[in-house]
Amino acid sequence: MIALTVPGLETARLAAKAVGGEVHARDPLEAEASFADIAPRVRALFEAGRPILGVCAAGILIRILAPLLGDKRAEPPVLAISEDGASIVPLLGGHRGANDLARQVAEALGGRAAITTAGDARFGIALDAPPPGWILANPADAKPVMAALLAGASARLEGEAPWLAASLIPFSAEGTVRLVASIQDAPGDEATLVYHPRRLAVGIGSERGADPAEVATLVRSTLAEAGLAPGAVACVASVDLKADEPAILAAAEALGAPVRFFGAARLEAETPRLANPSDVVFAEIGCHGVAEAAALAAAGPGAELVVPKRKSARATCAVAAAPEPFDPRAVGRARGRLAVVGTGPGEAGWLTPEARRLIEEADAIVGYRLYLELIEGLNPKAERFSSDLGAEEERVLVALRLAGEGLSVALVSSGDPGIYALATLVFECLERAGLPDGARRAEIVVAPGISAMQAAAARIGAPLGHDFCAISLSDLLTDWEAIEARVRAAAEADFVIAFYNPVSRRRRTQLAAAKAILLAHRPPDTPVVTARNLGREGETVEVTMLSALDPERVDMLTVVIVGASTSRRIAVGGAERVYTPRGYARKRSAE
Repeated sequence: MIALTVPGLETARLAAKAVGGEVHARDPLEAEASFADIAPRVRALFEAGRPILGVCAAGILIRILAPLLGDKRAEPPVLAISEDGASIVPLLGGHRGANDLARQVAEALGGRAAITTAGDARFGIALDAPPPGWILANPADAKPVMAALLAGASARLEGEAPWLAASLIPFSAEGTVRLVASIQDAPGDEATLVYHPRRLAVGIGSERGADPAEVATLVRSTLAEAGLAPGAVACVASVDLKADEPAILAAAEALGAPVRFFGAARLEAETPRLANPSDVVFAEIGCHGVAEAAALAAAGPGAELVVPKRKSARATCAVAAAPEPFDPRAVGRARGRLAVVGTGPGEAGWLTPEARRLIEEADAIVGYRLYLELIEGLNPKAERFSSDLGAEEERVLVALRLAGEGLSVALVSSGDPGIYALATLVFECLERAGLPDGARRAEIVVAPGISAMQAAAARIGAPLGHDFCAISLSDLLTDWEAIEARVRAAAEADFVIAFYNPVSRRRRTQLAAAKAILLAHRPPDTPVVTARNLGREGETVEVTMLSALDPERVDMLTVVIVGASTSRRIAVGGAERVYTPRGYARKRSAE
């Protein structure tokens, strides 16, 4: 949501509530994110693939995005909304969600969705955007088919597709346009569109460590020999013991289908419907079959086994068909994913696209209360689990447990999660005994963020331009003797040093001790940068000399960067800057 004015901000907030959006407003308006210049913000969001709803004149968005327009199939939805919410106009991506967004916003605001795409306007549907549970096998042919219908041709429907039958498309037995609805593989052309209802569930069983190529070949041949369309596959299914089996996960990815898992007890309940029950399998894992049982469990009680179990050297495959398209999210459970996400120091513009995506995709978000407040506008539909500072292990265990239950979880930390943050604790907990089996089989993703030392360096110039290191002065997890030895070694090696956790209410002596060590090895006028509340309200970045560094003016929200003996302070454009030369002057003189 893009807002430029006070009335527009109110409209943006109402629309955002209706569609789960995030409000970006022009300074000084207060919103989840702010910007000074609309053009770079809109272009950045567009290039990141994010749907954009601008509460502004359509011409503003058109002029900003015109240089970026190319492949319409890859462009995110872009809509213009009038300040009063009376008119909602999809500008781009009508068949990629913009028309649906316009209808949702119009209902929420009491306005009118100005749908201008020809198919929607004439026939009430978009032939190249079938409803959930359906896929168009040959989208490249949608344009000539739609052109023929708009020119007066009639269509004939082959198979059952209630959404097509209920449209305003003219149907007749002699129609020159064919609209085919089938789970069977069928060719399409400029006069034929083939739609596949996602009614199939592919069940897979495999030995541990099976070759992904073998399993993929088995799945492809199973579908091909039965004449079934890969596009009709709603999901791949297996027993939960295989939730981390690479071959099964790869097979699902190749089909472009989600993978769902079932416990052995649930699969055992399908035994009466199995074509090939196995006592051997029952003895091993507690159910009489995996491939057939998983396919039937996923496709539901009304399903039929259309392809009984087929075998390769180390895997099995079966296919079940449901009577109607089904939502795979409603059956079994997902593998589960724990994304350890770094949000950067706090400024919205420093949040990476990957981190943003993982937060927006999460079913649950876990983090320290302050960090969750910094991303309050992102993914408001996700359940939030917060705790106080110092409860890091508690947060990690909660996140792992949720991921083990099949949820997509974002574990949020500030800065970079791998630098004095939660990523290392996640792997430490995974290495221990006692975690639920599902937690150990969850996917683990670490999304980097901008660290405090990077942000501080960027604000003041380039103090990390040559060799540097980071040292935490907290002795809660590391003995002070070890920290002191590291500070001395870094001082002797003339590294630029970024000090994390420099002081706290309880720890008041460590920074002073580090200062004393450094003064024994580098000049008293060595530049020191103290950066507090980076990217947040009350941010301060100051430069002083090593000899003048006052530990009493530093707290836990501060990162301290101590320059090397070669680091320099200079005045540029009326502001003081710090940088550490890397040696380019020497390189030039040598040339």
